[in-house]
Amino acid sequence: MDKLTLLLTIALFGFGLFSIVTASTREAVNNLNQSVYYYFIKQIIILSICFAVYLFVLMIPTDKYNKYLVFIGWLIVLVLNIWVALRGSVTRGASNWIKIPIIGFQLQPSELAKPILIVSMALFIESTAKFFRNKNENHIPGIVLMLGFGLITSVFIVLQKDLGTMIINVGIFGVMFLASPIVPKEKFLTIVTCLGILLVGFAGTKALGIDIITEEQKSRLTNFIDPCDEKNRVDEGYQICNAYIAMNLGGLGGVGVGKSTQKYSYIPEPHTDMIFSIITEEGGFKFGAPIIIAYMILITNILLLSSRATTISNKFICLGVATYIFLHVLINLGGLFGVLPLTGVPLPFMSYGGSFALMLTLSLAVVQRIHVETKQYRLKF
Repeated sequence: MDKLTLLLTIALFGFGLFSIVTASTREAVNNLNQSVYYYFIKQIIILSICFAVYLFVLMIPTDKYNKYLVFIGWLIVLVLNIWVALRGSVTRGASNWIKIPIIGFQLQPSELAKPILIVSMALFIESTAKFFRNKNENHIPGIVLMLGFGLITSVFIVLQKDLGTMIINVGIFGVMFLASPIVPKEKFLTIVTCLGILLVGFAGTKALGIDIITEEQKSRLTNFIDPCDEKNRVDEGYQICNAYIAMNLGGLGGVGVGKSTQKYSYIPEPHTDMIFSIITEEGGFKFGAPIIIAYMILITNILLLSSRATTISNKFICLGVATYIFLHVLINLGGLFGVLPLTGVPLPFMSYGGSFALMLTLSLAVVQRIHVETKQYRLKF
């Protein structure tokens, strides 16, 4: 196994558990009347399941990733997202959850779409590489199939009012599409065509009086620029403005572990998407900076593993996983720092949650499997 990736995975998940304990105390005690360790224990259970899945995936050779089975998985995820878009339970304004009452957890099908998208796109690109490199072939049907295959799930994620997850799914597809063997001219024409269709579709729905983007989402697209002005700080800018206060209070050394004031009613559910603000309030720059550096090292290392992989599909899987983690970090911290709209996506390894942690673990296990196979291939060679 790749020791650096494994070490960073364990260290980041471990620090995330520690952070969830300190960030979730108010939510657990005041709102749920539970022990201060309520969310910590639930996350321990989640990570135990993740560990079992990690070991299981690690044992499966990537040449066993049957394209038909992957397609069935993609189809199941698509159906789940359609069902959730129509009948899902609403949490924090997004109808993207399926309640599982027996075990007391909720499932988010839009999170399942990310690793399925990465693997299915990688297998599709590998199977069509010769086709797209052949200049005598008509590539339009293949490109249309790729677009439909890669983007249809995102349409139903939009209907779930989960703009952040949709952006990440489209971003993963976009990076893999741009890295594919399709000739640059056709890539450019495809992007222009898609943007044109998007603008026409948006204008059409607007003319029909249908709002795909909610008023709250629209306000977030502009109010993040100055969240602490007199109007925004009590409404759409409330969370970001209080995150600014938390990070400012933390300074270089932090106010001390467990001594955050912003987690007490100022920042809603601080153990989820806003957890980095509590980490930097209590631990300061000395805690926040190493986390960002660790993300940079992890993403760079996965890209290096991609460059060493011995098959096209393995290269693209690693590229997709690196993009997946990068986009989550970028959008979460970008929203927190006020340089991007706040869209409510979890911070990898740190935020409390089951669906995202499970899919992230699964993705990292596949990357480790690819490294094992690359190493074995080189030894045989």
